[in-house]
Amino acid sequence: MSTAAPFAFLVHPRARIAEDLARVWRPLGRVPEGLVDAAVRRLPLPPYAMSRVTLDEAPVGHVVLVPFGARHLLSEPHEGRARVSRAIDLAARLGAGVVGLGALTATVTAGGATLRGRTDIGVTNGNAYTAAIVEDQLLDLLAGAPERRVAVVGATGSVGTTLVRLLARAGSVDSLLLVARGTARLEALAAEVGGRVPTTTSTDIHDVRGCDAVVLLTASSDALLGAEHLAPGALVLDATQPRNTSPDLAVARPDVTVVDGGVVAVPGMDLRGGQIGLPRGLAYACFAETFLLGLAGHRGHFSTGVPTLDHVEHVRGLAQRFAQHGFAAAAPTSFGRPLELPAAVR
Repeated sequence: MSTAAPFAFLVHPRARIAEDLARVWRPLGRVPEGLVDAAVRRLPLPPYAMSRVTLDEAPVGHVVLVPFGARHLLSEPHEGRARVSRAIDLAARLGAGVVGLGALTATVTAGGATLRGRTDIGVTNGNAYTAAIVEDQLLDLLAGAPERRVAVVGATGSVGTTLVRLLARAGSVDSLLLVARGTARLEALAAEVGGRVPTTTSTDIHDVRGCDAVVLLTASSDALLGAEHLAPGALVLDATQPRNTSPDLAVARPDVTVVDGGVVAVPGMDLRGGQIGLPRGLAYACFAETFLLGLAGHRGHFSTGVPTLDHVEHVRGLAQRFAQHGFAAAAPTSFGRPLELPAAVR
């Protein structure tokens, strides 16, 4: 039987770089954002082991900071890949058997596909468990809803493609609207799943106004979804990091329910050192996938590129195997605050 092995998980500053880096070194929170942004972009800053992960007080892994912001990763992907590679080198030196790609570190490496040649450490993008948890959350939100017209924004990405396949396999929604930039990939995915659930495609986010629920899975450094895009009473499940909704949306549209997506409860987990923007005992699903692989003593690569449904079932099996530690969708929150769901979506 495999025994647990240390894991590592990569993170990076999001939209507000100074604020995020202040979780590692508090004085940075008092430095002007523009100055910190320029320093992070221009200086050859090394990766940093920002926190140690513990489970029931026992050390199990590390969080490694990639010192490059969200906008930097998207606008300078070559440099971004180089910085991710150096962070993985550090993870290997820390003794990790598998490393997870957090947020846009997955995007700039094509979901880890560009890292498949590494033999010193396993890589996973965490997207199999993310798709599984988002599906669980979505179906919970839609339980009892009179209509289940669902839009998936970022449908042709790694998580989006897997989620669409899961929803089509389950036959749990009335229709799907797939939204992404590239028409060819959209049409191919729609043709694949259209025989199981009525499916349409669009490259225009305004078209989600015809849907009851919107799942956000796009790779963007800024808020993308606005009040003008949504139908009355719409449900929004934002599983993006950096997130694609703003708290202003809840103010402008009090009829809309915005739910934080892809968050997993692991009550005995703690981070000793810098935090990653979630309360103690909560983890992003991509982090939780890496955690589960570490607990299982997994060796080699796991989910790179687009996860298969077999990947999803395997990681769901691991979550059941280690269920004594939690590993289930967290109680619903909206912008980090506990959410009392309307009666219609309980």
